[in-house]
Amino acid sequence: MEVVTLLIAVAALVIAVAAYTRTGGIQDLRRQVDSLSSASETVREKTADAVARLERLIRGREKPPGEGEP
Repeated sequence: MEVVTLLIAVAALVIAVAAYTRTGGIQDLRRQVDSLSSASETVREKTADAVARLERLIRGREKPPGEGEP
């Protein structure tokens, strides 16, 4: 009985590996990670720009948009 259980488990493992590679496998996972890392890089740059503008505004070097000299 243990031999039959082992054979079924090995067959299930083989089927799972075949399904994983057929659906894209590690290449698809790497592609998703690359797209997420480039998106996070863009968000990081935008946040850094916003913080820099806020710093200049607080320190008085820059007027807020829409405020002109009287």
